[in-house]
Amino acid sequence: MNQQANQPSEQVKKIVIVGGGSSGWMAAAAMSRHLPSSVSVTLVESDQIATVGVGEATIPAIRTFNAGLGIDEAEFMRETNATFKLAIRFENWGNIGDAYNHAFGFYGFPINDVSFQNYWLKMKQSGLDFPIHDYNLAYAACDQDKFARKQFDPNSADSRYFYAFQFDAGLYAQYLRKFSEKNGVTRIEGKVEQVTLNEHDGFIKSISLESGQTIDGDLFIDCTGFRALLISEALNVKYKDWSHWLPVNRAWAASTKYPSKDSSIPPYTRARALTAGWQWRIPLQNRTGDGNVFCNQYISEDEARSQFIDNVEGDLLNEPRLIKFTTGKREKIWHKNCVAIGLSSGFLEPLESTSIYLIQASVLQLIRNFPNMNFSDTSRNEFNHQMNYRYEEARNFLILHYHATEREDTKFWKYCKNMSIPDELAHRMKLFKERGFVAGQKLDLFSEHSWLAVYFGQGIVPAGYDPRTDNVNNEQIKSFLERMRTDVQLALKQMPSHNKTLESFCRGELISKL
Repeated sequence: MNQQANQPSEQVKKIVIVGGGSSGWMAAAAMSRHLPSSVSVTLVESDQIATVGVGEATIPAIRTFNAGLGIDEAEFMRETNATFKLAIRFENWGNIGDAYNHAFGFYGFPINDVSFQNYWLKMKQSGLDFPIHDYNLAYAACDQDKFARKQFDPNSADSRYFYAFQFDAGLYAQYLRKFSEKNGVTRIEGKVEQVTLNEHDGFIKSISLESGQTIDGDLFIDCTGFRALLISEALNVKYKDWSHWLPVNRAWAASTKYPSKDSSIPPYTRARALTAGWQWRIPLQNRTGDGNVFCNQYISEDEARSQFIDNVEGDLLNEPRLIKFTTGKREKIWHKNCVAIGLSSGFLEPLESTSIYLIQASVLQLIRNFPNMNFSDTSRNEFNHQMNYRYEEARNFLILHYHATEREDTKFWKYCKNMSIPDELAHRMKLFKERGFVAGQKLDLFSEHSWLAVYFGQGIVPAGYDPRTDNVNNEQIKSFLERMRTDVQLALKQMPSHNKTLESFCRGELISKL
């Protein structure tokens, strides 16, 4: 398989995906849609193996993935009990009693190519002190449980926001399975008993099932979750442990009922900081997904379970189940002829709903760098470089939430506040604290406005601002800001409730919440 990259090589013809769930079926759906019909896709999974299923909340990038498959949004939402998502609401992160929204919306408008926050900072120092979140429509909509389904328009005050979804990850996998099988994907039921490697180069040759069936392939996709059957057990690719920066390593997860069928469904995921971690609440059409993420060095599993039950809202629909994990990623996500996708490649914890995004990014990056049978280092290295950047950028954004706290009321939060952080994150924070500048790269998942939400939400206010704001006099700036704030208020007034938008868009298909 290791021919010279510049020599002609046959196309990869047989893809074998090991494992189902969100990662397996997202990979199968995208490959069956975007790759040539000459490439066969086989997915092997066992109904006896449960998926982790923590990925019920997403970020706006999921809409690009679904649109690329040609999925009808209304049908998808009905099939997966989905709700719209405008934000993640953080409670008790800066200090106990604090709350803010990381909304998928823009803060104000730039003036003369200078970011809005600089003008807001200048006017704040001059005595005009409206909260910066007043200039973000998505933020304000979340506070009133409102949502309007609009396409993003950077020039229109009433649609300068993106949206995502909150859905049942198990139903999403089922939905994509139907899509994939219609597109020619072959599903094989069974447990993998053995992985056979080629003797001369260590590439994966085939997998053998408990039934005795052997399945060979050219390219193998590892979607076996934390077990990482192919990338770790067979190919021995090591794992980078990032628990120094992201110390949570356990989660209790369950589902709850809504109090009544008339309950207001918020257009956001909730993340409430507790004593040694945080608790999530993800509103779906027919139930909520709830969980307590914690570090067992600071609270026992039993104590965390009790804390979870004490803080849950509504009646439990099932007994909480424990999930164990270590935050981090594989040293290589693509090694030889195996690509790890999903939990087998790494896990950053669910704080900013990045799990499904990282699946999506891995799948699409693999398709862009799809190999020939020579499996040249060029495509593999480019894939690993791109995915390493995405993991590290997302990791640093998550670390910001923990590190930018004033809490020292428990040993966990004292540790987070005082821990060392990656140099890149320290550089970004210093730039913002000194002059209000949000550093970033074109490929970044989290835009300037996302970083602003967390910075300001957790009490980080810059000492200075861009001197180019002095090219506009204070009265003009004040007039601009007042107009922007008024436009947000007018748009908010016209926006329907999230419940009403769901009912209209899903046209009576909502499942009873009783």
